[in-house]
Amino acid sequence: MSVLLKLARRYSIDISQAITWNYPVAILLTWFFFRPKLDFTALQTGPVSIYIAVGVLLPVIFMIMASSVRVAGIVRTDIAQRLSLLIPLVAAFWLFKEPLTPMKIVGIVIGFAAIVCSIPWQKQTANRKVLSNAWFYLLVVFFGFGAIDILFKQVAAHKEVVYTTSLFLIFILAFVIALIGLVYRIATKGARISWPHVMFGWIIGVANFGNILFYIKAHQQLSTSPSSVFSAMNIGVITAGAVVGLVVFKERLSLLNKVGIALAIAAIIVITLSQK
Repeated sequence: MSVLLKLARRYSIDISQAITWNYPVAILLTWFFFRPKLDFTALQTGPVSIYIAVGVLLPVIFMIMASSVRVAGIVRTDIAQRLSLLIPLVAAFWLFKEPLTPMKIVGIVIGFAAIVCSIPWQKQTANRKVLSNAWFYLLVVFFGFGAIDILFKQVAAHKEVVYTTSLFLIFILAFVIALIGLVYRIATKGARISWPHVMFGWIIGVANFGNILFYIKAHQQLSTSPSSVFSAMNIGVITAGAVVGLVVFKERLSLLNKVGIALAIAAIIVITLSQK
């Protein structure tokens, strides 16, 4: 997803359109592969309030993230998103009552060190001037991604409804919210639907489907250790993003960034071993 959003910025793709049209693909893939059972049971026994919260947050936070990149810059937005790991980690031990073992503490500490080292601290000369309200967008990105992580953990914890049915309902709600936003932009700002933006959205939809599906499955398999899922996902994204940036986008990594990748790999190993 991070690579696709980076490509979207490079090729001037309208993020709001791409985000909107990614959800129909995610809905179709969920239906095609899993044939989710749709009846009133899902609404009666499922966590409807959580479905609504996630369905609203997914497109809204992505839109705000795009705005944050515009007013605060790519670097600052990336930092806010990465540091949002703090929120689900606190929730894992405080809200979900996960036991804190020495091995997990070591893995999490190494993981945070990896995040700090992976941040491109050097000055971003091509960045636009930071506006006075940039802090607001950064805070929303920080709390928004943290909240989404926690809510998906709660979706996975509900055994009364098959997780693919929950996923299907969340994608439908997210599409409705995103479509309302797109229609508003068309009506008020004269935005026009363009096929390149639509097709790019379809590509994002495939990645989005796989991302959320396996994230929920990971929480189900490691239901007693949500911190491991939270940490491994965020650290894994950092490592994969850095490698892709280096190989595909020919980005330069500082010595500190390279240390961050090594620490990220070490953190994932330690967190994995803590489950044994």
